[in-house]
Parts: sequence; structure tokens; C-alpha cells
Amino acid sequence: MTHIVIIGAGQAGSSAAFKLRTLGFDGDVTLIGSEPVPPYQRPPLSKGYLLGDVTRERLFLRPEASYADENIRLMLGTEVREIDAKARTITVADERLNFDDLILTMGSSPIELPDAIGGNLNGVHSVRTLADIDAMAPAFAKGRKALIVGGGYIGLEAAAVAAKMGLHVTLVEMADCILQRVASAQTSDYFRTLHSANGVNIIEGVGLARLTGDGPVKGAELTDGQTLDVDLVIVGIGIRPNVDLAEDTGVTLNNGIETDTYGRTSQPHVWAAGDCASFPFRGNRIRLESVPNAIDQAEAVATNIMGANIEYVAKPWFWSDQFDVKLQIAGLNTGYDRVVVRGGERDGSVSHWYYAGTQLLAVDAMNAPREFMIGRRLIEAGKSPDPTAVADPQTDLKSLM
Repeated sequence: MTHIVIIGAGQAGSSAAFKLRTLGFDGDVTLIGSEPVPPYQRPPLSKGYLLGDVTRERLFLRPEASYADENIRLMLGTEVREIDAKARTITVADERLNFDDLILTMGSSPIELPDAIGGNLNGVHSVRTLADIDAMAPAFAKGRKALIVGGGYIGLEAAAVAAKMGLHVTLVEMADCILQRVASAQTSDYFRTLHSANGVNIIEGVGLARLTGDGPVKGAELTDGQTLDVDLVIVGIGIRPNVDLAEDTGVTLNNGIETDTYGRTSQPHVWAAGDCASFPFRGNRIRLESVPNAIDQAEAVATNIMGANIEYVAKPWFWSDQFDVKLQIAGLNTGYDRVVVRGGERDGSVSHWYYAGTQLLAVDAMNAPREFMIGRRLIEAGKSPDPTAVADPQTDLKSLM
């Protein structure tokens, strides 16, 4: 019987497994995950789950019993020791599995601070897995001092939750401003103001020199000579694709596992999707770290394994929740040369529209769901409204579609 093995039991892996069944695949499906729990949502980890608003069971993408119901073999807490792409076998513990097709959905891992500057001290945490959040949760006590290293979305979300829980929060960003790598100055200014208003002390243009402490972390020294007393540290300085296992298979690596527009890697019968996979996009090669992409790309791979031979065309969108603000992002702003600001219908509601010349690339919408939806539809349709009309609050955005 045909056997499809999926390595990586996250959003992409689970999506691929169930899509195969939806499409009528009646062979064996094995989904292998290194964590001891069923596939779960990651975005609520550092927000609702840490705050106590979301239970562990509500994080699960599906009830564990649903995998057995769909005849999907779920191997949890399992490390893959070896992949032999030519022989089409994988080795886990003392078991060797044969496969007809292999899907790599191994996700990504947070970049950690080096031990040499205190990254191995107790109380230094990353935000990625359920175990990470469970480990840091007891430290989130009112009045404690939290240091957030990194002013990207991961760091800002962690800062927001810590502040809401009554901690004294300092965020350090080495770049000149928060969100510098991913957003406009206007969006950076918006979130700096939001965090400052909620008591977060943001220090920009200054890096972390080292953490101090004998066992537990007790302090931090910054590159400008400042010293801080800290009780816990959350590191949000980026993530890297999990490719070590893939590298041993001989697949081509290029900003993750290189795939073509169908999700195929350079090795026959080996596919990849999600955070660990890069793919062609508008003449470039990109890798998207988002839930929507993980789902869509994984389902596209499953569809193509079933013989559809359909190219995957990404429709990037993202979101972030901080305090009482929901940021929704449509498109990719790479290459923009102009930002159009459009005020929203209520206080704190605003959208930033990114243009390259006259071409609309992306929209950042803060508490502006209508602007997000219209912007997303325009981008996906390849339409670029006149920037002057977008900026005019009297313009009905629907008329631009």
C-alpha cells in the first residue's frame, strides 16, 4: 500500500495529512512530531495561553482522536534519526519506515542568545513551543522585571502580555527602531506609542552586551553601558528554518529547503511546506513564516502528490495582537518607496498602504479590518488604486475595487 510520511507535526504537517484524506487518498499516512502533544496553534501561545484565557485543549488544531478516525498514524515525542531519500526510508528510534512520498514540514526554531553572553542562565526564555510557555509562565508575576530582547513582532507581543500581567517591562532593540526589518517608520511609530502608553520602556539603537547572574539571571548590561536589574528575559531575535535533517537527505538548501512552485524539492518524492520551505514568488525566492502560508502551501503539496500539478501562488497575510490593537497585514512590502496613511473610523484605527511607484504592495491595518480586507482583495487582484484617493478620508474604499 502507498505510504506518505510527514515529518513535522505542526500546522503545515497536520494540514497536509488531512488534505490527503479529504482528496481521497486511501494509503497509509504517518505524521511524526518531536513534541509530546498533538499539533496545536502557535499564535495564541504567547498571548491567550500565557494570559490564562485559552486552555491547552483549545490550542489543539483537532482532537487527538480525529487522527485515528482518519486513519492517520500520529507518532508524537518522536525524533527522526535518519532519512535515506534514495532508498525512501526514514529511521525513528528502533523502527525503519518506508515511504512513497515524504513531506518535510519541520517548521523553524528561535535564534537563541549565545551561552557566552548568558543565554544559558535560568530565566532566559524563547517563545516557540508549548513547553517554552509552560516553562516561563510561573515567572510572570506582578511586579517582576522583564527584559525583552528584540523589537520584532514576537518581542512586542511578549512585551504586551508581560505589561498586561503587571510586570515592569523593558524592551531592547539593536536597530534604530522597532520593526525596522519588517515595517515602515509609520508602523514602528504607531506601536512605539502604543507600548509606551502601556508602560513598556523601549530602548532602541542599543544592543544587549551580556546577561549577568550566577545560575538565575539577575541583570543585563547593554552596549551603551546601561545596566538593568532583571528577573526574566524573553528572547525574540528571529527564527531560523529547521533544515538539519533535510540537509542529510541531499536536498538543495536556499533560505530553507528549496522547493519549486509545486512544493517539490531537488530530491524525487521529497516535498516541503511551511516555515522550513522557500519557494518562487514574483521572480524572487521567499520563505513565509505565517499560519496561512503553512496551511495553504501544505494543502497545495498534498494536492500535487495526488497528481493535480497545480502551481502554488502565495497570498501573504499576517496578524499580530498587542494590547487592544489587532494588526492585520496584507501583502509583502519589499521594495516600497512610499507609504500612504489613511485614518480609520475610530480612535486608534489607521492603515498604512505601501507603494512602489504606483503599484500597491502591502497594507498594515491597525484596528481597521475593513481596510485590511479591501487592501487584501486589491493586492490579490493585482489592482493598485490611486494613492491620493486612498489617502482621502472621503473616498469610499469599495469604489476603488
